[in-house]
Amino acid sequence: MCLTVFAAPSAFAAKSLVGKKAPAFARTDLNGARLDLKSYRGKVILLNFWATWCAPCQIEMPVFAAWQRQYGPQGLQVIGISMDDSPAPVRRLVQKLQLNYPIAMGDAPLGERYGGVLGLPLTYLIDSNGVVRAQFQGQTDPKTIEKQLKLLMPHR
Repeated sequence: MCLTVFAAPSAFAAKSLVGKKAPAFARTDLNGARLDLKSYRGKVILLNFWATWCAPCQIEMPVFAAWQRQYGPQGLQVIGISMDDSPAPVRRLVQKLQLNYPIAMGDAPLGERYGGVLGLPLTYLIDSNGVVRAQFQGQTDPKTIEKQLKLLMPHR
């Protein structure tokens, strides 16, 4: 797990938001478009907090891009929140990994709303009603995340 502190280190893991409404936020993504979490209501959201210097983050992001291609037509929206200090290295990595989902820059207040982002990666699965249904702290087997994701996807 990549370690960083964006909140008072009262505990190593982020406070669990499972079963609660996902905290609302609006940002400008790296392409200059408005990224408002509320605008994705009705979709299942995979919200991933990450940073360019986090090796486990770089391993899972191409998997998330593949899921966006695979499950996007069924109602999945992947959103990345970079906790880097500057967008320049983020843009380079996004281009290198050919990510196909919106990326916005995060900060300490946003991290606080999500339980205190104390270690990266930190991933949330949010159902189509905006409720957090799963939280994954640190390096997690993608199959574990995908299993939970499939449970939230509409059955077609």
